[in-house]
Amino acid sequence: MNDFVSIEGLEVPAVIGIFDWEQAIQQPLVIDLEMAWNNQPAAQSGDIADALDYDAVQRKVVQWIDEKPWGLIEEVAEMLAARIIDMYSVATIKVRVAKPTAVKAARTVAVTIVRAQAETE
Repeated sequence: MNDFVSIEGLEVPAVIGIFDWEQAIQQPLVIDLEMAWNNQPAAQSGDIADALDYDAVQRKVVQWIDEKPWGLIEEVAEMLAARIIDMYSVATIKVRVAKPTAVKAARTVAVTIVRAQAETE
């Protein structure tokens, strides 16, 4: 499949980090998602029921990140990939989780993963 639905630059406040002081504050995570999705049915019908509802996806991402304190951005990336594949039947997903406040001298640090349905089952 060559169609994708993307969400770029979704900023989500999170309790994230491996240090004690990080577990007492919120820091921004910046989430980018690229989800394989057949866009042709929605294009033909004009019906949101045939589309990947990116608003629903972003609301779930915010909810899931807010559920608990996180240690590593790698954990967040894996959780998002597995849950989005499961909930929305996305065949393949590319997830990038960036933590702009992690390294003072860098604009951001990030991890990027690519997962497919068979890898999360």
